[in-house]
Amino acid sequence: MDRSMMKGLAVGGLAMVVLGASGVTGYKSLTAPKFAEVTAVKPVMETAVTPREHCADVQVQRTAPVQDKNRVAGTVVGGLAGGLLGSAVGRGNGNTLATVAGAVAGGYAGNQVQKNMQQKDVTTAVERRCKTVNEKSQKLIGYDVSYRLDGKDGVARTSFKPGTTLPVKDGKVVTTAPPAEKS
Repeated sequence: MDRSMMKGLAVGGLAMVVLGASGVTGYKSLTAPKFAEVTAVKPVMETAVTPREHCADVQVQRTAPVQDKNRVAGTVVGGLAGGLLGSAVGRGNGNTLATVAGAVAGGYAGNQVQKNMQQKDVTTAVERRCKTVNEKSQKLIGYDVSYRLDGKDGVARTSFKPGTTLPVKDGKVVTTAPPAEKS
């Protein structure tokens, strides 16, 4: 065999190997799955906490300011009334003693009556009261998708809700949203 024939056989053999390899690669890409079967879709939620101010008008009762802190008016009026009643009882020295005892008892009673009245004297006002409350809300952040590809199960997180299949590119599941269709 001459050299040119050997070269021809070598080039031809090499061409056959290249063509055969490209045919196998082409066959693999033709027979590779284009879609993975979706077996389950679970929404993934995130809890967001948002503080906000909550205000309400509330009725508030307070003891009215006291004009006569020592309750002099009640003591004097009670003492006079008790003295008058005491003077109506008894004669002579007994009358004087009854008048003094009536004035003391009446003064004490008048003081206590004024104290009771002052404690019950209240003013009502409306006040605005505010407090911070936290509102919770759920936000969808994606989907955990279970799928089957070439007889094997897998899980991927997507930002979109898939249908019954997911596209496959270069043997891997595509998890990005498909481009929006133009109308």
